[in-house]
Amino acid sequence: MSKDEQVVEQAVSDFPALDPQELLPQLVAHLRDNRTRLRQEWATRIQEAHLLQAMTPQEVAAETTSVYDNYVEVLETGSVEALQHYARDLSERIIPRGVETHEVVGIVLLLRDVLARSLFGKYQQDFSMLNRVLDAYEPAANRIANTVAVSFVDERERVIRQQQDAIRELSTPVLPVRERLLILPIIGVLDTERARQLTEQLLAGIRRHRAKVVVIDITGAPTVDEAVANHLVRTVDASRLMGASVIITGLSPGIAQTLVTIGVDLSKMNTIGDLQGGLEEAERLLGYAVSRQDGFAG
Repeated sequence: MSKDEQVVEQAVSDFPALDPQELLPQLVAHLRDNRTRLRQEWATRIQEAHLLQAMTPQEVAAETTSVYDNYVEVLETGSVEALQHYARDLSERIIPRGVETHEVVGIVLLLRDVLARSLFGKYQQDFSMLNRVLDAYEPAANRIANTVAVSFVDERERVIRQQQDAIRELSTPVLPVRERLLILPIIGVLDTERARQLTEQLLAGIRRHRAKVVVIDITGAPTVDEAVANHLVRTVDASRLMGASVIITGLSPGIAQTLVTIGVDLSKMNTIGDLQGGLEEAERLLGYAVSRQDGFAG
């Protein structure tokens, strides 16, 4: 080893090794000083990757600016609470626009890459310092990416659950026809989960409207299996316990044969052929007199 090499080696060994936390302020200062250029480079990368196309250019510019600032703040403070709150708010805004999970993860990974390349350009002449900077940056960047992704997925799942609940409620509406009389039209496939939802909504409707008679019309249900049929029987029993009689209308020949074949206790079911007949029977049970009015005299 030459004398000059020995001097360099001694100088490096004497140079104090900086803790990653001590490097972060330098890193944050660099990212803030170059904020406009780096954010624009990131926005360009997003556009080239065809991400966030459901959003307008103005919306993308506003959101990328906010994400960038939150990103740098997390690097500076080490706290992800503010980022989690922002990520949830962002998710609430962009999920209804049709933005997918892979897009959100993609833009955060693109930002991580843009900033890493910037750090490489700044410290490429000093590989020792570059390695220390990247050792400080990469764990924090990975934590940020994970935080944003998890927050977005959580919010997306919450929205999906709300939408599913709304769809189920719309698919099994409990409708008040007149005082103390409810009608529950069932349209589409009636599976076990939907039958459970039906029971919950019906019992809540009976209590809310103080109903005495309920007409369940299954004209629009193509099939009913054994599990669902038994669930209907339990629904009738639960409604009776709450003081309401149940009339089932619209039994198709196929469903009627199924009920007989699987041995459902039909004595617990008050069945009427069609919805009109069911409503007439319900009004009779409630004490209403149903009369027929003939045509006008000439």
